[in-house]
Amino acid sequence: MRHLRVTRAAAADLHYGESMQSLETDFEFERRFFVEELPTKLLEGTNPDLIVQTYFLADEGYALRVRLQATGLSVAVPEDIAGKEALERYMDSFDLCILAVKGPYVGGTRYEAERVLDIGVGTQMCLRGGDTLAKLRYGLWLGQDGWVIDRFLGPNRPLIIAECERTGPVTDLEIPSFCVEEVSGDVRFSNDELVGHPFSQWSTQYRRQLQMNPPRFDHSFGTNQPAPE
Repeated sequence: MRHLRVTRAAAADLHYGESMQSLETDFEFERRFFVEELPTKLLEGTNPDLIVQTYFLADEGYALRVRLQATGLSVAVPEDIAGKEALERYMDSFDLCILAVKGPYVGGTRYEAERVLDIGVGTQMCLRGGDTLAKLRYGLWLGQDGWVIDRFLGPNRPLIIAECERTGPVTDLEIPSFCVEEVSGDVRFSNDELVGHPFSQWSTQYRRQLQMNPPRFDHSFGTNQPAPE
């Protein structure tokens, strides 16, 4: 992930209201997929990270988020646990806190600027406000790409989303067989949308849609290929 760094000298050369697009900016390049079942064989021997995300703004693709992470959590996490409850129960296990500002997803790209926060301050902020969701994140390497698989908890269960992110556009992707349908451009599946409209509220409608229509994969990013098993 690239981060925006503006030196004091560069800032002095900027005029009020001038566009900063000529400077290095932060963007994430990703493609996301709906997963029906967790690929347990591929994940054997790994402990997932517990991620709790609190949104202080989530509106039309714009988001202000604080993420708390407990890396490689070795204890079992209840599937029905809600975001705030997970925040309180696993408070002492968090080892990373990140503040993120996000823009809308457009053509495989989304603006994202991040900064690491003090864990104690971030935790207290999340306890005091915002809407919160919790998920377990698994990581694996397939072919030439690293993948993360998020298993959502609480009101978003049993949603599972697989994501491939690169430092540039995700083209000519080898798509693993556990990916049922691409949801990269489907705003319903973005975390900042799920925190206010959880999957359990519309999962029946979505599964009916899957039964009636063939799975969709985006073909505007080069050639999609099956990943080696």
